[in-house]
Amino acid sequence: MRPSVCDKMKLSIDHKSPVPLHIQAEQLLRDLIKDPAYKAGKLLPNEVELAKKLAISRTTLRQAINKLVYEELLIRKKGFGTKVATSKISSKAMNWLSFSQEMKARGITVKNYELHVSWVFPDDTVAGFFEIGTEKKIVKMERLRGSAEDPFVYFISYFHPRLGLTGEEDFKRPLYEMLEEEYSAVANLSKEELSAISADKFIAGKLEIDTGSPVLLRKRFVYDQGERPMEYNIGYYKAESFVYTVESRRS
Repeated sequence: MRPSVCDKMKLSIDHKSPVPLHIQAEQLLRDLIKDPAYKAGKLLPNEVELAKKLAISRTTLRQAINKLVYEELLIRKKGFGTKVATSKISSKAMNWLSFSQEMKARGITVKNYELHVSWVFPDDTVAGFFEIGTEKKIVKMERLRGSAEDPFVYFISYFHPRLGLTGEEDFKRPLYEMLEEEYSAVANLSKEELSAISADKFIAGKLEIDTGSPVLLRKRFVYDQGERPMEYNIGYYKAESFVYTVESRRS
């Protein structure tokens, strides 16, 4: 039988130490979650087994776990277990970039899990933004993207027919770079709306989370240099993997 990470690390509590047991347990957990196996998403040892191994009560162990959950280092789901929280991706609202550019600026390699391009009739909301009728089809792009470990955002983009897209473009390239180089469409202004929602069955399936889990909904309205609408974008971000940061300076 292969030894567990706990066995290899020889976790133990010094019951003669003046340091409180829950503080010792907390430090052991901090050391434990640094192990690559747990960073990769492996569940932490069962509370009953771990408490028994450390010769402490479950109440003491849970006090230590709660501290790390509060610090967003651990995620605990009822009936599932406790695991290391993935590092949150940060997006700053100062100088907006395409998603690829945002992630590149933070040293994160983006993985494309799904890419779908189709021609659809716009609904009233999208048609109203583009100031067009609903009877003419436009290009719709859907992308499921994330880190090497798992997907954390599902995008839906609609494009104004004025751009002249064919649907055959290489959407794996940074979007605004491609639009500028191939269609001379320069994205100059972005207006955004942010809200918190619960994931429905479809979004939960895409992001590999439970239905009803919190999701950040980010709507982006993109305009060209003449302030004409060019893209209507909707992004569904896995809440545990993404934080949106707003930076402002007093004038």
